[in-house]
Amino acid sequence: MTQETPVSTISDVVLKPLDRFGDNRGWLIELYREDELSESIHPVMAYISQTLPGIVRGPHEHHDQTDYFAFIGPSDFELTLWDARPDSPTFGMKTQETYGESNPCAVSIPPGVVHAYKNIGPQPGWVFNGPNRLYAGWEKKEPVDEIRHELDENSQYRVDADKNKVA
Repeated sequence: MTQETPVSTISDVVLKPLDRFGDNRGWLIELYREDELSESIHPVMAYISQTLPGIVRGPHEHHDQTDYFAFIGPSDFELTLWDARPDSPTFGMKTQETYGESNPCAVSIPPGVVHAYKNIGPQPGWVFNGPNRLYAGWEKKEPVDEIRHELDENSQYRVDADKNKVA
């Protein structure tokens, strides 16, 4: 049964609930379908990362890349987004939502939206990403499309900051 698609409060961020189909062998979740994604964000590579409990990945953003994350478990993640695009109608907005085991969801994050996620569950969790750009370009010979705010101790983007606005 397909759930109603939630609407992100940050402009151009697309959320898609993921249905889990289970039987006596286990379960299956479709991460994406070409016919359900805008052509501009079709994945060109894919990877899965494991994040330990309490660990934060990010915050960072991209100049050109759209990330297509799928949070499916076996843990839950708090996803924090900040709209850093001056021309966006939601510029300066910050959101935090929980996705993963308890709320499987795919999230498309466009360029200029700063993002970070934290494993808030008790066990290691997995996150799939199918970005629409190759990491470090063709044959890994180009600059990485990433602004790493987590490396800047004076960054205004902090995961544990006030949940209602950019820190």
